[in-house]
Amino acid sequence: MKLANLRVEGGLALGAELDGRIVNITQAGANFDMPAPLDMDDLIQNYRAPDVSAIVNRLLQDGGIESVEVREAAFAPLVTRPQKIICVGFNYRAHAAETGTPIPKAPPLFSKFVNALNHHDGDIELPTLVDKEFDYETELVIVFGQKCKNVSKENALSVVAGYAVGNDFSARGLQNITTQFTAGKMSDGFAPLGPWLVTRDRVPEPNNLRLRTWVNGEIRQDSNTSEMIFDCREIISYVAGIMTIEPGDILFTGTPPGVIWGQKVPRDERQWLKAGDKVVSAIEGLSELAVRLR
Repeated sequence: MKLANLRVEGGLALGAELDGRIVNITQAGANFDMPAPLDMDDLIQNYRAPDVSAIVNRLLQDGGIESVEVREAAFAPLVTRPQKIICVGFNYRAHAAETGTPIPKAPPLFSKFVNALNHHDGDIELPTLVDKEFDYETELVIVFGQKCKNVSKENALSVVAGYAVGNDFSARGLQNITTQFTAGKMSDGFAPLGPWLVTRDRVPEPNNLRLRTWVNGEIRQDSNTSEMIFDCREIISYVAGIMTIEPGDILFTGTPPGVIWGQKVPRDERQWLKAGDKVVSAIEGLSELAVRLR
């Protein structure tokens, strides 16, 4: 099932893709006098369903639900109330090489915060008073569906609710001015995510998905999640060994080569992202995530 967080009058609602259109599951539940999640966070954090599509199927079985074209939907950030936004850096050998970074011995972790969450067709207001070097990082994002700790690699995917397209948007000047680069990752809107949560049953192997990025229609990244240094199972097991994971937590898994930071030209000659640019991130089977810069 492909699920979405929708912006509706009065707040948020849970949406689902059905025959190429979007149905408002929250509204359908009210129409059917059936319990339904209020939004994506409610579904993942409160329903505790290992297969989130089961709830959607219950709501759809009677039919007769109003739907809209996908292009007409107003998407919200895929989740809005995660406890944690965990990110992995330098998780593709070619990306580490293009930035002159040694291959890590363990997944390098950093965090974003809730203020950074953004949505499909959203805007990113560039913090130009503190930086001018803005960059894209298309990434596979894991959304957790269960509370867990000390998960084995063999069982790691069982705690996943689903997968999504993400953009670990970065301000490279802030990222590189100190050894702690979270400052370059934490600005408002710097974590676009969506438009869909594709449930784990629809993604049998997350480490075999084509990943691409376009800037103003020009292809910039074209890789595959099979090229990760630490695959999804390893990352989940590693993170869950450090801390307790809660339902609704999200994990950015790293970006492949092709970022502006890795261009083999002098830094002051690189064509950093600027206001007016459009960045489109795509992952096989998960759709496209678009943002505009202003």
